[in-house]
Amino acid sequence: MNAVINRKTKFIDLGLKEYKEAWDYQTELFNEILAVKGENRNLPEDQQKQTHNYLIFCEHPHVYTLGKSGDENNLLVKKDDLPSIGAAYFQINRGGDITYHGPGQLVCYPILDLENFFTDIHQYMRLLEEAVIQTLKEFTISAGRIAGLTGVWINENDPAKARKISAMGVKSSRWVTMHGLALNINADLGYFKNIVACGIDDKAVTSMKQELGVTIAVGDVEEVLKKKIAEQFEMELV
Repeated sequence: MNAVINRKTKFIDLGLKEYKEAWDYQTELFNEILAVKGENRNLPEDQQKQTHNYLIFCEHPHVYTLGKSGDENNLLVKKDDLPSIGAAYFQINRGGDITYHGPGQLVCYPILDLENFFTDIHQYMRLLEEAVIQTLKEFTISAGRIAGLTGVWINENDPAKARKISAMGVKSSRWVTMHGLALNINADLGYFKNIVACGIDDKAVTSMKQELGVTIAVGDVEEVLKKKIAEQFEMELV
């Protein structure tokens, strides 16, 4: 564990941000934390520096991203046809398969040094899921987990009716995390028809708007999710 524990976490709202710009920004912060950890390895404990933590929220213009272990065949349209529907495509360095990001979907990127919190990637994923589950509860939506599948689901106990409302995919190195989760609020679900979302071909995708029948302000969800993540990780947002 770190000699100097720091649970203060800087909250950053990027608003609507091109995917590549947000990915580059994540990478910059991720590498900065790794650099400090590298320096600390050669210092006595009383001289080691704190590592910083960041919680980034944003929305993206229409984009498909494929994880490093994903199957490109899960993109059901030709890449050359994506500009005609206003969508970009990136193969990226997170876990998981293919997913979609777009307006009306809240994306959350925790850039954390988990040594400030705990060192368990399984626990990390479960706490992110729990923060989403608790957020949805505040909006009267009941959600949960499906054994063996990452993310948050509606009707999780009925395989025939289960539908995903939040997808997750992360990268970690030396306990530093990047990438994260996406929660469908008012997203255009039609864009999911162009992919086998997360490589799962027998489950539907849904949104808060579809479940409730009304449009929910992204900012309202952001305020709740921010609070729930802070509670789950016992972090101090600054």
